[in-house]
Amino acid sequence: MAEESVKTTETTAGSRPAPRSAERPAGGREGARGERRGDDRRPPPRRPRYPRKRKFCRFCADTSMQIDHKNPDLLKQFITDRYKILPARVTGTCAKHQRALTTAVKRARNLALLPFTPLHHD
Repeated sequence: MAEESVKTTETTAGSRPAPRSAERPAGGREGARGERRGDDRRPPPRRPRYPRKRKFCRFCADTSMQIDHKNPDLLKQFITDRYKILPARVTGTCAKHQRALTTAVKRARNLALLPFTPLHHD
């Protein structure tokens, strides 16, 4: 009987495919995130050739400039061609003056000194 049980395990083991654990790497499936390969490496990022110009708040640098909702020429410098207010990280305006600038642009829009969208013509 012992011989019969050995024969049955041999036949069942012979009909099954071999386990794939030997074929696969231990790290999991291929192409998984976080996996680094030597041939897929990117070159290191380049440093700029010249230092970036430091941004500064125009209103802090020149105290004679005042933010006023009645001065649309000044406010147009701080809005995009689609009439969105530019963020402080783009213009370099400090937080205090960015808040005042936002309020002035919104007041100028309500008084029709600045358009809300490019579809509103003069």
